[in-house]
Amino acid sequence: MAGRTHQDKAKDRATVKALLDAEGHTYAEDAGIKMKNTPQPLYQALVAACLLSARIKASVATAAAHELFTAGMRSPRRMCEATWQQRVDALGKGHYRRYDERTATQLGEGAQLLLDRYGGDLRRLRDEASKDPDELRRALRRIPGLGPVGVDIFLREVQAVWPEVGPLFDRKALDGARRLGLPENPKALAALVPRDAHAVFAAALVRAALDRQVVDEVVQARG
Repeated sequence: MAGRTHQDKAKDRATVKALLDAEGHTYAEDAGIKMKNTPQPLYQALVAACLLSARIKASVATAAAHELFTAGMRSPRRMCEATWQQRVDALGKGHYRRYDERTATQLGEGAQLLLDRYGGDLRRLRDEASKDPDELRRALRRIPGLGPVGVDIFLREVQAVWPEVGPLFDRKALDGARRLGLPENPKALAALVPRDAHAVFAAALVRAALDRQVVDEVVQARG
């Protein structure tokens, strides 16, 4: 970032280290997803993004996603094969109750769309979009329950395996950067960590935006 002194950059590095030491995990990891460019993890990240995009605590959303997967709904086909009530029950087990009925419907509809159009494989959606980020966003927006915020969350989480969408630090991540005194520019933030850590760093910045305690603890650890 232009104008930042050597002292500023040293402070940035200390801030990033403290942040990643405390919050170095993605939301996908919190939901029990081991991210790979294969159909099941990509679909599971999509489900998590749908849940995270609602006005509900992130910990509740990832817990609900984990309950869906534990109940066997790990792929579009298994999501479709589950009954609406089974989806509602799994969401409720994760305490995702405010939006459970609508979300259960959207998950079923979204899974059916993925099966019908892409054979349940989000890599086909990526290929049809020619790996163009704007085309990817347009295609993802067609999935029920996945609005602009959900699309940002999904792409932010999968950028390690879909590198064409990165470096992706969405508005919420940039809010976290501001609160921590870091550069509020995606390219400048990307330069602070290795490329394969962009998704983890972005998720950590989001946590800083959502939780003042994270900011306070990072500042204290940074010294």
